Amino acid sequence: MPAGTPLNRTWICMLIDGTPVIDWGNGKVQDIYTGEFRPYREGEFSHVATDRDLDQLKRAGRVCEYTGKLVYLNALPEPERRVLD
Repeated sequence: MPAGTPLNRTWICMLIDGTPVIDWGNGKVQDIYTGEFRPYREGEFSHVATDRDLDQLKRAGRVCEYTGKLVYLNALPEPERRVLD
């Protein structure tokens, strides 16, 4: 089994500006290069990541491996969580 965190391949998207992101749903995406979480608007979507996109992310050290269904990502920062007072 490949190293990394497996995610459904359809969650890895490219924005119009070329930024690769993970679509976590509920209007929130995570930049794969920076780990930054931000709001997402439908008009920003370009396409689901192609093999070519994933190969580029692999060369950049962000993707370990990928299959037709899964993408194995290197570690990304955890989302911010509210702490109980």
